[in-house]
This record gives sequence, structure tokens and C-alpha cells, in this order.
Amino acid sequence: MTRPDTDAYQKGFDAHLVRRILTYVRPYLPLVIGGVLLALLISLASPLFALIQRHAIDSYLSPLAQGQARSRDTLISGLTTTALAYMGLKVVEFALQYGFILTIGYLGQNVLRDIRADVFGKLQRLHLAYFDQNPVGRLITRVTSDVDAINQFITGGLVSLIQSTFIIVVYVVIMLSVNWRLALISFTVLPVLFLATRFFQTRLRDSFRVTRTQQAIVNSKLNENITGMLTVQLFARQKRSALDFNLSNRALLSANENSVKWFSLFMPVVAVLGQVAVALILYFAARQILGVDGVVAGAITVGTLFAFVQLSQQLFQPIQDLADVFNNLQAAMASSERIFGVLDTEEAIQDRVGAQTLPDFQGRVTFEGVWFAYDQSVTGATPDTDDRWILRGIDLDIQPGESVALVGATGAGKTSVTALVSRFYDVQRGAVKVDGVNVRDLQQHDLRKHVGVVLQDVFLFAGTIESNLTLNNPDIPHERVVEACRYVGVHDYVLSLEHGYQTEVRERGATLSTGQKQLLAFARALIQNPDILLVLDEATANVDTETELRIQAALERVMRGRTSIIIAHRLSTIEHCDRIVVMRKGRIVEQGSHRQLLDKGGYYARLHRLQYAQGDAAD
Repeated sequence: MTRPDTDAYQKGFDAHLVRRILTYVRPYLPLVIGGVLLALLISLASPLFALIQRHAIDSYLSPLAQGQARSRDTLISGLTTTALAYMGLKVVEFALQYGFILTIGYLGQNVLRDIRADVFGKLQRLHLAYFDQNPVGRLITRVTSDVDAINQFITGGLVSLIQSTFIIVVYVVIMLSVNWRLALISFTVLPVLFLATRFFQTRLRDSFRVTRTQQAIVNSKLNENITGMLTVQLFARQKRSALDFNLSNRALLSANENSVKWFSLFMPVVAVLGQVAVALILYFAARQILGVDGVVAGAITVGTLFAFVQLSQQLFQPIQDLADVFNNLQAAMASSERIFGVLDTEEAIQDRVGAQTLPDFQGRVTFEGVWFAYDQSVTGATPDTDDRWILRGIDLDIQPGESVALVGATGAGKTSVTALVSRFYDVQRGAVKVDGVNVRDLQQHDLRKHVGVVLQDVFLFAGTIESNLTLNNPDIPHERVVEACRYVGVHDYVLSLEHGYQTEVRERGATLSTGQKQLLAFARALIQNPDILLVLDEATANVDTETELRIQAALERVMRGRTSIIIAHRLSTIEHCDRIVVMRKGRIVEQGSHRQLLDKGGYYARLHRLQYAQGDAAD
């Protein structure tokens, strides 16, 4: 399977994709019907202007100029009536155009909202492994510019296609009815136009596909550099990042320039062919007006000639519009393929039919022969010797209310153990159970509301401090927020701010220190009142000693009666835990209390001696 942003979309039109797009249009069928009816009325009204002009010239202007028998006042009165009819028809056309644009605008924006909501909802349900494999910038492109391309297809493509088709049919019928010979003469350029359109279609399709690919790459790089700005500036990578972004930016520029090149050629070709048709009409009509080569003079009136020139030029306008329609179609086909690719992605982590809840939650966590790998290509049949395994045959039983610390070198699999408890991933072998029930058989929402998580890399949303602590849950009272903040010792700090708990937090908590963010994250986990507390990746690593002591004191209170799983690198922070589980290369090598493991003199004792030796050296 090719990557979404490099997948070469070669089709110019895909009926299946169009049908899927139209499923989003179906709920707004009244708007569609209204838009089509208005388009039909506009199509019928447009050629009437040329016919009115023809009538004015042949019935009033020519007789007036030639001094024919009818009175001057009668001719002027007829011209006045015709002019008023012309203006009245313009007013009607204005109203029709206004209603059409308004209707199609509402249609497009509603479809845009629905598709964007579906894509966002899908992203919310996808498993974390999907986000490990897809850059954020690429996913943002799906929800923004790709969805916009479908909106353009509906508003500026699909309905314009219907309207342009109506107009072309109406103009062809009227031109044939007015003078079929001149009509056929003007139609002689259509085969050439068809061939030119086919030629440019291929070039435009390929250039647009490359443009969309380069746009996704630019979005990805932009997102990476903005979110990683601290690292960029810390290692003075500004020039190198700018150079790397400039290469991608220039590639996008080149792709856009290529699209502009072909489109700028296509539009003049259509315009020139339209003028060729006008020239042919002028030549052959003039011969009939003048009676050249035995043709009876006056076989065609001046008004008919004028009307035909107008009709011919107006006939080529919707044909030119079809070029824009095709451009929108290409964008929509490529974008809809990407969007539906996201929507069709299998939700690897989803509730089974009949998934249950745990009404009488106890908090027992059990790992039974668990083998796990982040690589989605790894299955239960993968050999045990494969290096991609992260956990290898883990057997662990954590009793309700027990506090367990996971220790071991980086890469030992500690974080993976905690991720499996919340079922962020599914195991390839074995089972993870909570209160004796396999987590695969539990409702994800019910399972995760019992689990509180504190990460070392704290993520704060734009909003207020209180909204970050409650995660915008209106059912959480302010008193619980204050109580949790008192537990972790951050209440006084919050009150010292100008607006207290309503102080604005910038994106990712840019205005807060690392320690402050860590304390708020700890309070956020406690506010949810979890039954299992997972403290991941040394949650106290980025706070000073005094703050750490406050957190440790709060932890002891909070852990009382709760099942707690703590990942620690500093062994001094977990000496009080009921049990310490030592992991190495995905396996459990030791477990017991702090004192038992030290007395055993095994791997944990070596880690303990090494860490304290480093601490003494640092002192």
C-alpha cells in the first residue's frame, strides 16, 4: 500500500468517488433541487438578451435608420418598450443569480461542515498506531485543504457543470432555430476544441496531483518545525530548517507554476477558438447580407448577425467554464480519495458487539502471557526471536489498591505496559484483564474513565486553567478542582495569577514552566477521580525538590485505596511502593519490595547502586 501523500491518483473521473461525495449532498436535496431549477431558469434567460437585441435592431433601429414608412414616434416607442423589457429581464436575471449563488453557497458550506466533522470524528476514533505512522501536517491537510477542494467541486464544479450544460443545450437549440446554416458554421470549431480540451486535461490532471502532494509535504514540515521550535532554536537549526523548508516550498512553487502554465495556455486556446467561430459567422453572414456570389441580398438581417455573434461568444463562455469545472473535478477526485482513505481506515481499536462495563469496579489488573509490538505487521505467529517484540511473555497480577512501580532501563517496555491497561493498543498474544475481564471485551469509554494518566510531556489545550483541569466537563464542580490542586500544591500558585483559575493558557501551555504544567497535569488526573492511577515516565522528573516532596505527599494520599502503576527512573521516588517490578528487554526479571530486591542483590540492586553512585559523583 502506498503512502497517502505519495499515492499517484491517475483517474480523471471516478464514479465511485463521486457517488460517495453525493451521499453528503443527499441530506440537502431541497437546496440541490432549488439550485438546479435556478440554474435552468438562468440558462433559459441568458440567450433571451441576444434575441431582444436582434428584435430591437431588425424591428426598430434598421427601419429608423432607413427612414421607412412607420412613424418615428412608433419606432422610438417600440425601442423604449424593448429597452424596458431588456432591463426588466436583467433584474430577473440578477434575482436568479443571487438566489443561485446563495443556494449553492449554503449547500457547499453544509457539505463542507459534514465532511470535516466526519473526518475529525474518525480521527478521534482511530488507534494511536495510526498517528504514529501519519504526520500531523498530512492529517491537517485532509481536514482543511482537501475538504475545501470537495467544497469547490460542489459549488464551482458539480452545479456549474449542470448549469453550463443547460446553457450550452439552450444556446445550441436557439442558434439552430434562428439560422441553422450559421449555427453549423460556428460549430465547426467544436471538434478542435474537444481535442484541445483532451490534450490539456491530461496535463492539468498530472500537474494538480503533484501540487496536492507537495502541499501536504509543506504542511507536514511547517507543523513539525512550529511544534518543535524549542528544539530548532536550542540546537540552532534555524538556517538548516529554513533551507529544508525552502526546498519543499520551491517544489510546491514549481508544481503550482506548472499548473498555471497549462491552465494559462488552455484558456486562451478556448478564447481564440471562440473568436474563430465569430470570424466565420461574420464572413459567411456578411456574404449573405451583401448578396455575394448570387446569394439573395438580405437573406440574413443585421440583427440576426449581431445576435449570432453574441450567442456564439456566450456559447463559448460555458465551454470555458467547463475548464474550471474540470480543474475542480481533478482536485475533488484527488482530495476525496485521500479523505475517504482516512474515513475507510480500519479502526483497529474498537468496542466489540456487546462490550460490557464494570459497574462494581475493583481495580485488579492482570497480564497473562502478553506479547506486544508497536509494528502493526507483527502478529501472534511472528517468531519469538523477532526484534520487533517490545513485551515478551509478561505475566503480572496487580491486586486492587496495590501500588506497583515499573523500573528498568530505557526500552525495557515499561510505558508499553501502562498503554495496554488503557487499551491504547491491542496485544498480539495473551490478554490484559481488568477485574478478570479482557480489556477487549470492555467499552473503551468505561475502561478509560477509571484510569488516570500523568505524562512527562504534558499537553495543555488553549483555554483557561480550569478548562484544562476539567477538560471542559461541566459536571465537574469547581470545589473538586480546588481540592485536587490543594493536593498537589498548585492551588496557591493558581490564586497568585491575575485571574486565578480563569487565567488563559496559551497553546501547549507556552506561558507556564515545565514544573507548573506537570503539577497541573497531576491535578487534572486526580480531578477525574480515577480508580487506577497511572503515573508515567517519571512524572516528577521536571520539578524541583520542594515541589517533588509535595507531589510525593499528595501521591501517598491519592494512592491510598487505589491501584497505582508508576514508572520511575529515579528509584528514590518509588521506595514506598508495595511492589517493584523490574523489567529488562521486554521481560520481567525481578519483583518484590524495595528491601527484598536490595537484599536479593540482583539487577535492581545493581541499578540502585549505579544510580546512587552517579548521584554521589554529581554531588
